[in-house]
Amino acid sequence: MIGGAGMLLAASPAQAAEISYKTECIPPAISGLPPVQGTTKVQLTAPASAKVGDTVEVVWKTIQGASDNPDVLDLEKDTIKPTGVIKLGGAASGDLKMEGPRQNPPIPKKSPMVVSDMKGTLKLEKAGDLTLTPDAYALNVSKPISTDTKCTPKETVQPGATIKVTDGGGSTTGGTTSGGTTAGGTTTAGGTTAGGTTSGGTTSGGTTSGGTTSGGTTAGGSDAGGSASGGSGGATDFPGKEVVVNFSCQPPSPVKDIASKVTINAKKNGGSYALTVKTAKGVMNSPAALPAGALKPSMQVVVGGADKGSVTVTGPGNPKALEANMPVDLPDMTGTYKPGASGKSTLTPGDLTIDVTLGTSKIKIPCTAKSGTKASLELDTTAQEGGASGGDSGGSGGAAAAAGGGTASGGGLAATGAEDNGALRALGLVAGTAILLGGAVFTFTPWRRLRSGRS
Repeated sequence: MIGGAGMLLAASPAQAAEISYKTECIPPAISGLPPVQGTTKVQLTAPASAKVGDTVEVVWKTIQGASDNPDVLDLEKDTIKPTGVIKLGGAASGDLKMEGPRQNPPIPKKSPMVVSDMKGTLKLEKAGDLTLTPDAYALNVSKPISTDTKCTPKETVQPGATIKVTDGGGSTTGGTTSGGTTAGGTTTAGGTTAGGTTSGGTTSGGTTSGGTTSGGTTAGGSDAGGSASGGSGGATDFPGKEVVVNFSCQPPSPVKDIASKVTINAKKNGGSYALTVKTAKGVMNSPAALPAGALKPSMQVVVGGADKGSVTVTGPGNPKALEANMPVDLPDMTGTYKPGASGKSTLTPGDLTIDVTLGTSKIKIPCTAKSGTKASLELDTTAQEGGASGGDSGGSGGAAAAAGGGTASGGGLAATGAEDNGALRALGLVAGTAILLGGAVFTFTPWRRLRSGRS
């Protein structure tokens, strides 16, 4: 087999040595997962001896990854590509780049990681003992989106193989390396996994922890009571006031507290009201490339005052595919409010949820509206049969958000419309997986930087 600078040789029987070392894997920023500690087991195969001038092949087989595939996402067949580095010592110095093909069997959640063998070729240029020591490696997962996880040794690693290079003419120092494109088969990472991200693991997701900026708890914004008087004088359109909503977000969101401005507008239609919740333009940057329709917002509008309950409002998926770091505009969310009581009823923004769908994986990013939120709109309502009074029209929670707008029982989803400055600063979509990475996981974490924009 001809390889690179010369004849690819195994001048003597190949040796295969297994080496274990403590490893830390950094999942991609989009996953929202913390670094994982684990043990990597690698077997290096190389010729026991060769001559100066020979070109030899080295094979890296991952016996055990730093962890199993997390309980986040099933990995599809042929979606993982491993790359790595072998440190050269003794008769040569530098790095030998290793690469494996995107070949792997389907890997269910909580299952051992299985990645292909990595290969590289090395031209021998100096006599002596040449040591090969496994070092950092990374895994790239191509679906549902391309993500990387990087894994690095956390202790001194012992050489995994040694080649005795004899003088065959020419004695230059060093050793030129070329990353071989491997064709090897897949190898299962057996063995007991030690904690942490999966070996070979979740591919080098660059430790992009991207700043998890807390979306400030801005209390600004116009408050209470929107313009109301629904129904009198034959009016049909009722614009609400912009109010600030402080949210407390739960995993997979990387940010706990964020703030955003919300506006609830209503249009009378018979005895009911069509609600529209407006959000700011460019409220966040996409943490990764997403297909059209992958992201959908929903919220709860808490009904208070004379009426009680909640109304679910939802928005359509993103109309166009999103590029990584591209500003994202949350679409308007809509729903229908049917009054269950007569009198002055208030509508207050409640809990926010971002749903992300990638293939068969679905992720929910929940953000609870804190108490003290002002009502965006007040309406003069007339009770309708089957109206909201005393109950809730979907969802749970959100009642606490109705300070200033009456308490609401139960919860539907209500609207948040961030306009201008509000900053849902973090819904960083997480792969609710996550999207796999980190030991092989990829999670979607709520958008890390929901930055406010102008509507």
